[in-house]
Amino acid sequence: MLDKAKADLSDVDALMLDIGRRARAAARPLAIASTQAKNSALAAMADAILADEQAILAANAIDLKNAEDSGLAASFVDRLTLDPARIAAIAEGIRAVAGLKDPVGEVIAAWDRPNGLKIERVRTPLGVIGVIYESRPNVTADAGALCLKSGNAVILRGGSDSLNSSRAIHACLVKGLEKAGLPADAIQLVPVPDRAAVGAMLTGLDGSIDVIVPRGGKSLVARVQTEARVPVFAHLEGLCHVYVDASAEVDMATRIVVNSKMRRTGICGAAETLLVDSAAIGTHLMPILEALTEAGCEIHASPTVLKIHPGFKPATEEDWRTEYLDAIIAVAIVDGVSGAIDHIARYSSHHTEAVIAEDPAVVERFFNEIDSAILLHNASTQFADGGEFGMGAEIGIATGKMHARGPVGVEQLTSFKYRVHGTGQVRP
Repeated sequence: MLDKAKADLSDVDALMLDIGRRARAAARPLAIASTQAKNSALAAMADAILADEQAILAANAIDLKNAEDSGLAASFVDRLTLDPARIAAIAEGIRAVAGLKDPVGEVIAAWDRPNGLKIERVRTPLGVIGVIYESRPNVTADAGALCLKSGNAVILRGGSDSLNSSRAIHACLVKGLEKAGLPADAIQLVPVPDRAAVGAMLTGLDGSIDVIVPRGGKSLVARVQTEARVPVFAHLEGLCHVYVDASAEVDMATRIVVNSKMRRTGICGAAETLLVDSAAIGTHLMPILEALTEAGCEIHASPTVLKIHPGFKPATEEDWRTEYLDAIIAVAIVDGVSGAIDHIARYSSHHTEAVIAEDPAVVERFFNEIDSAILLHNASTQFADGGEFGMGAEIGIATGKMHARGPVGVEQLTSFKYRVHGTGQVRP
């Protein structure tokens, strides 16, 4: 049995190395592919997604049945579920990426030197992107489209719980590549659910992978960040906060808080902590809490909130550090924007924070003093999304400070090189 296990592991390693070699080979022609060819492929992909809707739904039904049998959490099932509207959205997302400006070859900066040299900084693809994700079959299309538009080959490793759905979507992407005359290996899906495939990708596949992007739960992202031997674009978790200032309009604040928490509770941009200005206790607190309760949200309240409404569940220290991904929110009273900034600095994962206020001085302090990737004023945290930023889609959200931060779209999937034009200059 041990010998068989070793053989199976060796087979996975060999499979992944072959995938890596083919991705690296595809990356070269893709890096110089014309905008027209890439857009033609994307249009064909979107058409194939719509044409194959029934096949995708049938594959998704298998995944959903397996998820039900496995007892997966409701938040995971929500991310896994596809329906005609979501499939149409996937196709529209691909078309939106096609409509974006091609970043490859863009001159970011240009300047002349006193000796007559003309220097340009120009966008170039990163090369081969590895994307590891869970429960989100739409990531197959989003990541494939974004990497293609930015001239990168991509290796997709979806979760075992979404493998059937991802295969059906991936087949549509390959149809688009082939129709446009681009290499089919430009977008590859790891065909096995074996966890050893993830470990192989984290090694870089013998130099084939340039960047890893994980999208999934905290344990997956932590593993990738710990074990990866190549750069990682990621966020560990989305501990997103909404601060309601005393200057906020009550109705607006109520709408934004409920939407931030309850529109989709299982996404990384969902609010997990509500902070209310102590000066707004008598005006804002109860309308917001009543609206959350009516929407089906469970309240975990600080001692100050419990004095006003003792019926809520007491919040513990752990609540301020928890990404619920469920219809639960922790609520605390803070001493104005200073208190909100202090709380967020202590507990935030630096993903997304929102301030609801009409006082411009409050907004300025919030924006200047909070160091998170995305900050919003008078808007829901659920706008923390590349599509909502006009990027067409996103491959993920990064909270690091090197290279990519916030939604990772086509521009963030490029590097740059310098082009220097001379007229015979030599260095003295």
